[in-house]
Amino acid sequence: MKLNEKIKPLRSWLMLFSTQSLSALGSGMTNFALVLWLYQKNGSALETALLSICSYAPYVLMSIFAGALSDRWDKKRTMLLCDLLAALCTVCVLVLLKTDLLLPWHLYVLNAVNGLMNTVQQPASEVVSTLLIPKEYYQKTSGIRSFCNSLNTIFTPIFATALFAFAGMDMVIAVDLITFLLAFIVLKLLVKVPPVPKAEKEKEPVFRAAGKGLVWLKEHALILKLILFLACVNLIASCFNAALPAMLLSRNGGSEYVLGLVNTFAGIATLLGSVLVTFFPAPKNRVRVICLTILLSFCTENFLLAIGRTPFVWCIASVLGWIAIPLMNANLDVIFRSTIPPHMQGRVYACRNTLQFFTIPIGYLLGGFLVDQVFEPFMAKGVAFTALLGTEKGTGAALFFLVLGIAGSAIALFFLWLLRHEKWTDPPKEA
Repeated sequence: MKLNEKIKPLRSWLMLFSTQSLSALGSGMTNFALVLWLYQKNGSALETALLSICSYAPYVLMSIFAGALSDRWDKKRTMLLCDLLAALCTVCVLVLLKTDLLLPWHLYVLNAVNGLMNTVQQPASEVVSTLLIPKEYYQKTSGIRSFCNSLNTIFTPIFATALFAFAGMDMVIAVDLITFLLAFIVLKLLVKVPPVPKAEKEKEPVFRAAGKGLVWLKEHALILKLILFLACVNLIASCFNAALPAMLLSRNGGSEYVLGLVNTFAGIATLLGSVLVTFFPAPKNRVRVICLTILLSFCTENFLLAIGRTPFVWCIASVLGWIAIPLMNANLDVIFRSTIPPHMQGRVYACRNTLQFFTIPIGYLLGGFLVDQVFEPFMAKGVAFTALLGTEKGTGAALFFLVLGIAGSAIALFFLWLLRHEKWTDPPKEA
């Protein structure tokens, strides 16, 4: 009875989030399998990185306007339509694959369309979550979100690799479409989204509405500084993500299985961190916690991945790099949701998406290019760092990880100093 009473305020959100997470698992499996398919086909870090670049480019370019439109549109219908169009893109991949016509540029175009759908859906989804979650549950639900996301991180490479190896791309896509259908039905029939409280009832042009999100950020310096910090973090992280498959699929001791294993341990670490977050009391300084968790991640994972020579060391590196990330996300979530008024969240989250994520396609492009054209050729010459890293293919990516670790740690320390005097107080709990 007590458990039911605790769950009741979150029942609608739990139904929505659980099925959307399951659908995200299906989509993640397809994306992971496509990376394997493309790298096996061409063996280029840059070409696999372009998959993510095409996904993020529309997300960055159109987010501000998508948020303004999202604030004017019905949130539930927006989510349903975006999910449907994204599923149609997956069907297109399946058709091209079955007719033996699938080429890399097809994937780039379809990823761009998927990215555009995510651009429109994401701010609507954030507002829906805010409307469905009572304020006193913000930190706990952030832990639940991290928990489910980490489960996805664990199971995505496991299921994708297994299905791709034993049943082919067809089965991976079939699972993706089944999970989409379940999420679509639950959102359509079982989840009732409350209306958005509106502080003003005016129909203004989209450009002016989008501009209000930027103005709001300008007036709230702490939020803007945190977003710029995360933009720098995302630049390093996307360079890292572009280089990781190239290293683990190429180095001695690496393979598809090892890539999946390292990603799985990242998920396990995030899972553990998510569980811990739900029991943590509110910290005295959320801003400092955010900076310190990023510093811990950069100081451990990048260096151990670079100098490690075995899957065991790479998995330990992954655990150390990801275990504190749910704590960072929980503190960010509380600050953002408690500071941004619901009627402005679509616009502000969209502006945040543009400012925070514009570095991701840049990082993927830069990371793929530097690995293929700079670091791998440099290490192949055997001029330096060979005693530490070796000379085989993949050691260039390892050297790149060393550089990223130094750069990321410097960024975390700089923002820790910059934000040292920033104060943020948790809002009082509602009676």
